[in-house]
Amino acid sequence: MVEAAPVNDLLFGTLALTGADWFGLFLHFAMLSLLAIGGAITTVPDMHRFVVAERGWLDDATFSGSVALAQAAPGPNVLFVAVIGFNVGGLAGVAATLAGSLLPSTLLTYTVARWGEQRRDQRGVRAFTEGMAPVTIGLLLATSWILTEPTRTSAVGWLLFAATVVWMVRTKWSPLWPIAAGAVAGALGWV
Repeated sequence: MVEAAPVNDLLFGTLALTGADWFGLFLHFAMLSLLAIGGAITTVPDMHRFVVAERGWLDDATFSGSVALAQAAPGPNVLFVAVIGFNVGGLAGVAATLAGSLLPSTLLTYTVARWGEQRRDQRGVRAFTEGMAPVTIGLLLATSWILTEPTRTSAVGWLLFAATVVWMVRTKWSPLWPIAAGAVAGALGWV
């Protein structure tokens, strides 16, 4: 029979975080939310740097598993932030990371959308909108680089990475096919 985790562990996780740690977690995710051009997934490299490399709250496998689990689940793309938060600090970690990720970007988006709608025909607004596409692509490539770290020693992993980049750049087909190919390769133990 499996014992239930103590309520305190569910609420605050198993790490002993201080008030400064909780506030730092919230502030870091708040800062990242303002840099998330193309969605929260583009900030995964810095989330990894903060919670794995700098703070040591998670290891590489737990971090990558958190992102992969949330991306495989139906629902909004930002679910991985909640899973990372839960793995760092239970439900309090979920609250810190989600509030940090959602509040600043939501308020900024609302304000800028209203401003941009009133000025959508101005040349500068159009140029800014079109100029963000290469930035978004670069951030997505950086995210894929971090998430493929566990499979970089495998030739099949490199092949899947390259094929997925070509697939996404050259076609308008669903990205579910390369994801399925990666799942099959992982299930067969090739990566």
